[in-house]
Amino acid sequence: MEETDRSDLKSLISLLVGVVVLVALLTWWGGWALPVVIGSIFVMVMGHEFGHFIIAKRSGMEVSDFFVGFGPVIWSATYGGTRYGVRALLLGGYVKVPGMTWDATVPEEQESRTYRSASYPRKVIFASAGSFMHLVMAFLLAWASLTLIGLPSSSNVGIQAFSHWDGYQKNAAQAAGLKIGDRVISVDGKLVTNVNVLIDTVRNHAGKPMTLVVDRAGRDLTLKATPANEQTLKENGKPIYTGADSRGLLGVDLEELTVRTPWYSAIPGSFSRIGSMMAIAVHAMVHVFSPGEFASLFHQVTSVKAATNPINQDTRPVSIVGVVRVAVQGAQSGTAVLLEILMTVNIFVGMLNMLPLLPLDGGYVAIATYERLRSRRGKRYHANLNLMTPVIYAFMTVLLVLFASTMYLDIAHPIANPFQ
Repeated sequence: MEETDRSDLKSLISLLVGVVVLVALLTWWGGWALPVVIGSIFVMVMGHEFGHFIIAKRSGMEVSDFFVGFGPVIWSATYGGTRYGVRALLLGGYVKVPGMTWDATVPEEQESRTYRSASYPRKVIFASAGSFMHLVMAFLLAWASLTLIGLPSSSNVGIQAFSHWDGYQKNAAQAAGLKIGDRVISVDGKLVTNVNVLIDTVRNHAGKPMTLVVDRAGRDLTLKATPANEQTLKENGKPIYTGADSRGLLGVDLEELTVRTPWYSAIPGSFSRIGSMMAIAVHAMVHVFSPGEFASLFHQVTSVKAATNPINQDTRPVSIVGVVRVAVQGAQSGTAVLLEILMTVNIFVGMLNMLPLLPLDGGYVAIATYERLRSRRGKRYHANLNLMTPVIYAFMTVLLVLFASTMYLDIAHPIANPFQ
């Protein structure tokens, strides 16, 4: 084995050991949810970069670098003219394509494979590929949520808990043999299509037997139940019901059970969810970049009372610190909640990145479109990005203020757990 190969192998082993140690430390510090959330966000970032990478490769552009992280190189290897590798600071990643501006110096033999030499459609597709990947990832998360976890269904009524009545060892539901998790299919021959069907039927059967058909772990069971007269019952020494008319009661808490969607039905359902989230994201971006929101952020940064106000926290944008914290809290509340948060982050980041301002990808789309409109047959127009420097700096200042203020608030005055 050559010395270079040994060095590369040693670097790769060191990298893997470092990743294992990092995951262990994160788990020790914040539980299993923390490395899962950070890993998911890291996959999002690299998925974005992979979108740029694969489109550049497919469209004939040269990709000189595809790196995970920033800073000093830990490991790298060159395949097919592209240098792949990992850098020390795992804070994202990047794809390097020569000729992103007209004044960039590129060897003459490489000019035909630069970004600036590509056709207008290829430029637009390349610049948009990262955001498109966010939509793809959001769609896959939505599809997985619908098919593997499901959504609460109003037509699937289940037993969530039992009530305790004073003087009774078992209430009417327990005496009938109902168990937590049972899905009620029918009551006295009526299909239970919603909670009210069951409630109304039970209320009309005070002291009268009725037939319940339930689904228990995939098996249909027929049970006989006799609702008690609610007028005669007490909980913690207090009457449950003091009305004039008798009313039946089984003594159960009902819930809408989660139902999985077939994979083929989940496809249009996922598109529908993504469309709804995109509309919400547009509204959120208008809110985030409004003068009123910046004034509110300034007030929260300078006032502890404003920063801890629940109303302000409900509408406050969050930094990456806040996203990780909320996602960890969501993961601890359930996988479905975590997937919903990751979907939202993907859609918001993807749409934000398409704003027509540099250095965002949407800025490159806008510049390419402007150049195309100004070009004439046989003569390509070259936009002078130096003239846009003031606009770029102004936008970067806005982003920096937003980043700094939200980061400070998320560290000094974190948003209360929304899942408690």
